[in-house]
Amino acid sequence: MRIRIVDAFTDRPFSGNPAGVLLLDAFPDDDWLQNVALEMNHAETAFAHRLPEGGEADWALRWFTPATEVSMCGHATLATAHVLASTGAATGPVRFATRSGVLIAVANDDGSITLDFPTAPLTRVETPEGVAEALGAVPLTTHDTGPNVGDLLIELADEKTVLGLTPDHRALVRYSERGIIATARAEDPSRGYDFVSRCFFPGVGIDEDPVTGSAHTALAPFWSERLGRPDLTGLQASPRSGRVHTSFRGERTLLTGHAVTVLEGELHA
Repeated sequence: MRIRIVDAFTDRPFSGNPAGVLLLDAFPDDDWLQNVALEMNHAETAFAHRLPEGGEADWALRWFTPATEVSMCGHATLATAHVLASTGAATGPVRFATRSGVLIAVANDDGSITLDFPTAPLTRVETPEGVAEALGAVPLTTHDTGPNVGDLLIELADEKTVLGLTPDHRALVRYSERGIIATARAEDPSRGYDFVSRCFFPGVGIDEDPVTGSAHTALAPFWSERLGRPDLTGLQASPRSGRVHTSFRGERTLLTGHAVTVLEGELHA
């Protein structure tokens, strides 16, 4: 069976966030799926199979890190939609049945793909004791992002502080289900982005995620409220880096980005 590695939220290889993508006839047992994700050793590997016509969704989709299955993953959904569009396996909007409900992907004329995801419900919370020390910076505000995302969103003083973080990943594990989203307003919006972020997910085996679509379902409402605009661009400033265009639409958030296939091979397992 064919397996692919796709770099998501980028238009060039070796940047953005890599995801494994495997199209199946049906889902094998969970141990096999987890072992393939561990073998791929990317932040997420996506597994999808076509569903019967006439239902609420066209494809079933699941995501696994090297350590566990996750409830939501933006970049691996983008990667899967890219594979379906680039191979002709699907045309037009694609509806994915997932643990987070039905997610829709639309291929645009410019080659980008727009994902329709549920907006993360933000709740202002007190910053847990020890987070500042583990993260290496003092939070301005802290928000819980709800069960689908499972992170703490932490606003920091400025872009420079976000870029300079060197957190204690092991210490961060205790503070949320998945991890920490650190963010700040862009210092110079003329560079083409409105806010910056970095995402640390040691709770699911990912010390720093290169570009995180699901995190932007929380970042979009957070920054749209502060900046007074529904449509924004976020720079996730990991070593690989990538940009996510966000459109906050109340209960739904649209995430737009490009993707590129960098490897295609045969899985013998």
